[in-house]
Amino acid sequence: MNEPTQFFTRSSALPFVEMRRANRSSACYDKHSHDEFSFGVIDEGAASYLNRGQRHAIARGDTVTINPGDTHSCNPRAGRWSYRMLFVDTQWMAGLQQELRASADDYRPFERDYERDPRLYQRFDTLFQTLIRDDDPLAAESELIDWLTPLFSHGGISERRDAGLQSLIPVRELLMDRLNENLSLETLCSVSGLNRYQLIRSFQRHYGMAPHAWLLDQRIKRAKQLLREGTALIDTAQRLGFSDQAHFQRHFKRRTAVTPGQYQACFV
Repeated sequence: MNEPTQFFTRSSALPFVEMRRANRSSACYDKHSHDEFSFGVIDEGAASYLNRGQRHAIARGDTVTINPGDTHSCNPRAGRWSYRMLFVDTQWMAGLQQELRASADDYRPFERDYERDPRLYQRFDTLFQTLIRDDDPLAAESELIDWLTPLFSHGGISERRDAGLQSLIPVRELLMDRLNENLSLETLCSVSGLNRYQLIRSFQRHYGMAPHAWLLDQRIKRAKQLLREGTALIDTAQRLGFSDQAHFQRHFKRRTAVTPGQYQACFV
């Protein structure tokens, strides 16, 4: 049940990710554990955080990282606090780590109980907003992998030094041929022969942005053409795979600094 101070949902783009948000909550927790990897950020207030027998004082901007089975608790130090958490399936995490480390290990745990890095907090905010707003699995999974990679990449990554354009050309062609579809990262990997980490990093190196960002860029370019031809805004959004007009307008304005309607009015 979702109450004003507590919100739970499962990502529509990534069903193996559960999301939680607490807004100015005073709720306290006994020691407990999760089967999933869990991590999140403190948005407001301060808390006393116990994990693996160690107690920490954490506050706004800190990022907590909790491994499957770790006994922990986290309670407000005074008054109320706000935070956001993600709970990610352990099997999915194990698969990602095997790709990152070229290892057959079950999974590698988080090394620290929390991180105090403003950049990590900002990137978590981007990830959480992507999971909340979009049903695009390519964007969501790419953002999730990008957030997690620095925390598990120590000790060697299985990335090829240069995957080469030959591996990426089929990916680029597939994205262009199916511009209106929300393709999964798994589908792109299947045509490239690369794992998820290799694909994202190699694509970014050769084309200047990750696959999901490149796809959005191509959609906006096509949208500008349709708008100049007089295609209705709602039809343009639907033809290019945007979930609704608000989704279309948000991404269009980010790349052009005007709304689709304002842009079209200049030509039609």
